[in-house]
Amino acid sequence: MKSPCILLLALFLGAPPAAASELIEEPLTLHATFQDLFGSETVTLDALVVRPNDERRHPLAIINHGTPRDSAERKNVFPSGMRGQAREFARRGWTAVTFTRRAFGASGGSYAEGSGVSCSSAVYEPAGRAAAEDAREVIRLMTEKPYVDGTKIISVGRSTGGFTTVALAADPPPGLVAAINFAGGRGSVRPDEVCNDSALVGAFGTFGETARIPTLWVYSENDHYFGPTLARRFYQAFTEAGGRAEFIAAPPFEADGHTLFSRAGAPIWTAYVDTFLEKQQLKLLGQPLPDEWTADARYPDGLGERGRIAFLDFLDAHGHKAFALSADGHFGWRAGVKDTQAATNQATERCRRNTAQPCRVVMIDEEAPPGQ
Repeated sequence: MKSPCILLLALFLGAPPAAASELIEEPLTLHATFQDLFGSETVTLDALVVRPNDERRHPLAIINHGTPRDSAERKNVFPSGMRGQAREFARRGWTAVTFTRRAFGASGGSYAEGSGVSCSSAVYEPAGRAAAEDAREVIRLMTEKPYVDGTKIISVGRSTGGFTTVALAADPPPGLVAAINFAGGRGSVRPDEVCNDSALVGAFGTFGETARIPTLWVYSENDHYFGPTLARRFYQAFTEAGGRAEFIAAPPFEADGHTLFSRAGAPIWTAYVDTFLEKQQLKLLGQPLPDEWTADARYPDGLGERGRIAFLDFLDAHGHKAFALSADGHFGWRAGVKDTQAATNQATERCRRNTAQPCRVVMIDEEAPPGQ
């Protein structure tokens, strides 16, 4: 059965999910097993697979999500939030899986990534290794699928997902041949402030002691979670300990470069990824497959290119949400809030920040407002 989110997206893209001829999407529930001092526990992890629409086995790309600063927002993290990134890897010949770790979104289990009770004494290595166990289990379960070639696996992640990817590279499962870290780190409590950053640098150094697969690190110059100076400290600690990494200082991206690994940033980051994968002899296709899913999209009238990208992100978002649009093409949206009225108010406010024109709400949750 298709998920409501996929059905909604299909409606606005003008075709049922099965009509996306080059790529297949499939929501999955993975039954993962974790060990602790008291024994083993099986929990469900929510996942979304995107892969080429053929009968062949394809190498696996696992995509790891970030963590909201507000712990209450973890419930609004879903695999569909990285649908666009997964589709880019699938277009390049990978079986791409994006999933939510324990206690995020619809995934079960208890939160395993705590960094301590105090900001000043935060510790990060255990949190990274715990998150990497989720990734390891997803890899194990996905390599059992008949459409996965488990001899070539890459791990990709953003923010805490990037940190997870580096931790996984330090203790790689069979088949992991490369890793890509977009803006990886933990402990950002507000813009340009990280709890006990020396401990975070130390964790990257510890991971570098055993990480020997090639890794790509991409940090934007205007990242307000992990700024350029701190990012270079991460890289230095990792490589001086023996880790293999290529560092790219990406130019400033939008208001906060931490969002570079996104649909909007795809023209930039896919070029970095393509070059890196070719260096590692992991380029699978001569040219990316066409993405008919988005090429045939139908959007609210008046949206420009940036607005269309944002609208796809809006459709992928969960929780109460709203999308507002002005007559001159400015827009704003909000998701994951307590009720539809709050979503409507916040989307309208964001829309009004950049225009003197009135803003009207064109979608609330999964429906257009009455009269539209």
